[in-house]
Amino acid sequence: MTTSADHVDQPSVLPHQAVRGFVPSLEGMRGLAALGVLVTHVAFQTGAVSIPVLGRIFGRFDLAVAVFFALSGFLLWRPHAATARGFATRPAVGRYFLHRAVRILPAYWVVVVVVLTFLPSAGGGWRVWLSNLGLVQVFVPLTLTDGLTQMWSLSVEVAFYLVLPLLAFTFVRLRGAAARWRIPVLLGAMAVSLGWGFVPVSTPDGIHADNWLPGYLPWFGAGMVLAELAMLSERPVHRFLRRRGLMMLIVLVAFGLTCTDLAGPEGLQRAQPWQYAVKIALGAVIAFGLLAPLVFGDHGRHRYLGSPLALAVGRWSYGVFIWHLLVLSIVFPVFGIVPFQGDFVFVLVVTVVLSLAVASASYALVEEPSRVALARWEARRRSSREAVRDRGTADQPTATTPISAAS
Repeated sequence: MTTSADHVDQPSVLPHQAVRGFVPSLEGMRGLAALGVLVTHVAFQTGAVSIPVLGRIFGRFDLAVAVFFALSGFLLWRPHAATARGFATRPAVGRYFLHRAVRILPAYWVVVVVVLTFLPSAGGGWRVWLSNLGLVQVFVPLTLTDGLTQMWSLSVEVAFYLVLPLLAFTFVRLRGAAARWRIPVLLGAMAVSLGWGFVPVSTPDGIHADNWLPGYLPWFGAGMVLAELAMLSERPVHRFLRRRGLMMLIVLVAFGLTCTDLAGPEGLQRAQPWQYAVKIALGAVIAFGLLAPLVFGDHGRHRYLGSPLALAVGRWSYGVFIWHLLVLSIVFPVFGIVPFQGDFVFVLVVTVVLSLAVASASYALVEEPSRVALARWEARRRSSREAVRDRGTADQPTATTPISAAS
């Protein structure tokens, strides 16, 4: 009889099972996504988004958020996809929440305190403080403040973290032979969520329901579908998704379409519900197309995304994301540059360099120490439990057998 451990240890039987481990190229892709978010913000604040053609392209680098969301969907859904097929045990919800909190909150809280304390334009009322510290700024009017406006997407991501165990519970019956329905159900849910922009949700002034989790489920779903596919044995779809050239062509076509009015108007103008749906759908295609060849391709070191530089940027990507707007707000006055008046290339280079420096410090001083502290705490707790169990075993009386009685 074959056990679940046998499945995990035999990637020749399940060749995509191996992606449950660390995939270096995905770390590199995370770094590129962080730089993409930085580029679109620099382009906006220097006025580069008004440049014909190029401006539309720079503006659509905001779709790097779709890659972030898809990565989270893939990495966090993998254990549930594996559990449904008997390759792993169900992840503990408490441990999952603890790891997510330690990964996100320490560095984030440092940024919030620094920005609200030292950036004059950020404001500092109690409502702004509480909303940003609690990552609920997408629900509270006028709390997406200067230096922290990019955090709307982190608020959405944390909402996904919170509902993920509930999503997994709704799929609990789709396991074993019924696991074949998991991908169709996911695709159906993604299609339904594309209608979120048409739902008449009443919100206060300054709050837009299209910045809430339901509207972005297709982006997370793109990664979740990849996680489900990764648990299947070799099939023609895997060979299709492994073709980098073809997948890149699909990505470029989808990205080109987002640069038209199909995905919404230029700048900060609100898109029509149908345009919002098109942008979300194309963003899901882009994220899926970028990640699929990395998930199903050769898991050796990717020439570019697996390079030491790309891996370093990937490690610092969270810091780049949370710190870059504060860095950008400092670059303008320090170098005497007027916002929205040009100097895109110079501002971009300086912001990238400084953001990477700050992000590396954030990783070394906050993120990594937090992770190590959690690992040590878990190790001590595990050792304590094992010691108690061993003591209980030692104290248990030995059963009397006929041989021992005769002796």
